[in-house]
Amino acid sequence: MASTSDIRNGLCIKYNNDIYKIIEFLHVKPGKGPAFVRTKMKSVTTGKVLDNTFSAGHKIEDVRVETHKFQYLYNDGEFYHFMNESDYSQIRLLEAALDNPGLMKEGQVVTILINTEDDMPLSVDLPASVILEVTSTEPGVKGNTATNATKPATVESGAEVNVPLFINEGDKIKVETEKGTYKERIKE
Repeated sequence: MASTSDIRNGLCIKYNNDIYKIIEFLHVKPGKGPAFVRTKMKSVTTGKVLDNTFSAGHKIEDVRVETHKFQYLYNDGEFYHFMNESDYSQIRLLEAALDNPGLMKEGQVVTILINTEDDMPLSVDLPASVILEVTSTEPGVKGNTATNATKPATVESGAEVNVPLFINEGDKIKVETEKGTYKERIKE
């Protein structure tokens, strides 16, 4: 058993007969009344996001997890397939277990959290940012760069990302995986 002082991003807990992963948290100590922890949790089974408030000192049941490096192989429409880098075993996960599946490209190495009690995969953690090639986008209009204007672009993994007007097809860009936003253009 853990308490609210142990809450951190990425912690997996049992709550309402389900397993949730803490996405965001905030310890609040108001001037009047007891302290509490405001959390945003994501169900690892359904992908549903839940806002919850725990009073200070509240006992929570944490889930013991192990992290393993897996290589993303392919998506067959229903499942995403991964291969363990150490023993070459394969697992498949539903899209609900992935935070931003559109930013994964085949061959990419990701970290998968696995429940130690039943060896079930809980969630997939992508690197903080990925480098992807722009496969299609509209050409930018010259002289229209005075504002922070953006346009949609499709990257090699199939995801759509809003990019600045100067980005063209064939450019490699760095995308922040947590929010799915453009970060910078990569010079080669």
